[in-house]
Amino acid sequence: MSTPQPYPPQAAPPQWQAQAPGSAYPGYTSPIPVVRTHLGHALASEWTKIKSVRSTMWTLGVFVLLVVGIGLLVGLLVSANTNPGDMGSESALTLGFFGLLLGSMCLITLGVLTTASEYGTGMVRTTMTACPTRGRVLAAKSIVFFTLAFTVTLISSAFVAVVQTALLPDAREPSGGEWLKATVGISLYLALLGLLSLIIGSIIRHSAGAITIMIAAVLAPLVIALFMFASSLQGVRDALFEYSIPNQMSIFYAASLSETGPSGWDPLWIILGVTAAAYAGAFALLHKRDV
Repeated sequence: MSTPQPYPPQAAPPQWQAQAPGSAYPGYTSPIPVVRTHLGHALASEWTKIKSVRSTMWTLGVFVLLVVGIGLLVGLLVSANTNPGDMGSESALTLGFFGLLLGSMCLITLGVLTTASEYGTGMVRTTMTACPTRGRVLAAKSIVFFTLAFTVTLISSAFVAVVQTALLPDAREPSGGEWLKATVGISLYLALLGLLSLIIGSIIRHSAGAITIMIAAVLAPLVIALFMFASSLQGVRDALFEYSIPNQMSIFYAASLSETGPSGWDPLWIILGVTAAAYAGAFALLHKRDV
């Protein structure tokens, strides 16, 4: 009967291999640099994504075309059909409202697509794997989108304002405050409106649904108010007129659709409060839901 052979002795582990769980790896240096991520990395990632997709170029291109094209067209038409002195005390800056009202639909669309499209394609899983801190991802998307929307709107609105003022030299010379509201003020308002759309896209997680909700929020109050003929609904009708988004946009041009309600910079604080409340809800849902 043969004698059983003993098991061969185990080879000694390499020098770099840990001897026990949790122990150090003497003599080994990882070739992959370990860097603690921060908000700057998330901002760089979101900027790369937003400038790489075709939807950004298309929506912003159409936005600029609408704002500049309609603004110049309205300015030329008014200039050709207005006699000297007909403008009276009206400023030429008010003509920039029409292009921005239509252009706001483009910013709404882009804002929704910035978040909702990632849920539709499943790209959000890759995003959250690369950056597990979900609040940081939402903050990075918001900062990048708001900066881009504000910059494009400011350049477009300022260009239209300068051209329209030159086309109508007989109009009243706008004051510094009017220039500020018709350029910086309206740009902040539209950028916040687009940011609100981004947040609604994060909550709804469906591009078509979120775009529909935002367009309804812009147009529905004004349309509903137009069909409220009963005297008992006078208060509701006035409130819908006063706080509708088109009316709040017109306030930046001193051309309010209503004699009462918000005035001055009030629309900016209203949209800021609504956006902040929606952002808090989106932040809470982001941590409760699965990706």
